[in-house]
Amino acid sequence: MHPLVTQDHIDQFQRDGVTLIKGLWADQVDTLRAGVERNMTNPGPYAAENLHKGEAGRFFDDYCNWQRIPEFEDVIRNGPAAAVAADLMQSKQVQLFHDHVLVKEPGTSKPTPWHQDGPYYFVEGRQTVSFWSPLDPVREASLRCVAGSHLWDKPVLPTRWLSEENFYPDEDTYMPVPDPDAEGMTVLEWSMEPGDAVAFNYGVLHGARGNTTDHRRRAFSLRLLGDDARYVERPGKTSPPFPGHDMTPGQRLRDDWFPVLDQK
Repeated sequence: MHPLVTQDHIDQFQRDGVTLIKGLWADQVDTLRAGVERNMTNPGPYAAENLHKGEAGRFFDDYCNWQRIPEFEDVIRNGPAAAVAADLMQSKQVQLFHDHVLVKEPGTSKPTPWHQDGPYYFVEGRQTVSFWSPLDPVREASLRCVAGSHLWDKPVLPTRWLSEENFYPDEDTYMPVPDPDAEGMTVLEWSMEPGDAVAFNYGVLHGARGNTTDHRRRAFSLRLLGDDARYVERPGKTSPPFPGHDMTPGQRLRDDWFPVLDQK
């Protein structure tokens, strides 16, 4: 077991679908900050601005940039995330899915909408984990996760963050997006320091408050896969789309695109 992981972490991750790993990237915060600045200066093809005209602040996100942002590749390949993920998922192998940057500048009141990551992806499996790590201290703008939502019978309908339109036409497969606060669900959130990470299953319903402070809220996310993850077809274009992947349902994700990581 990796020194950052305890049995309590594993038990909580399996039960609630989410746990907090203190100091996951504590020694690599400056590297990640440099990577985020490089990313924002030179956005990738999937970069998005998530505010309507006239809304205050800035909510930037971008993903799938690890191959062109050397700081991201360094942290992914040389940091402890793969070993920690293996412990939490109880998986022998850890495979990279993708990276994701989310930045809320000061005065950005828009929250990150409640959603599950899994329905956007072409991946299914019990052994999945996302790490969400702030690169600035967070109190009010931390990630919020609904405990146990990875065990729900139906997935939540994915929507587009800016237009709020449904992501897929097939609504029967999905449940409407709930309001966890109004419905009395158990919402877990933590005050966090730079380099701490919330680890959560792809099926966990999560969101984040707006950043109404006078400080930036930069966050780096890393999505990893375990032994049982398999390609699945969705009723529409997925996010990320990975055009031309040529995979078939039930196949392990091709490791030339989604490399198996060394566990350090």
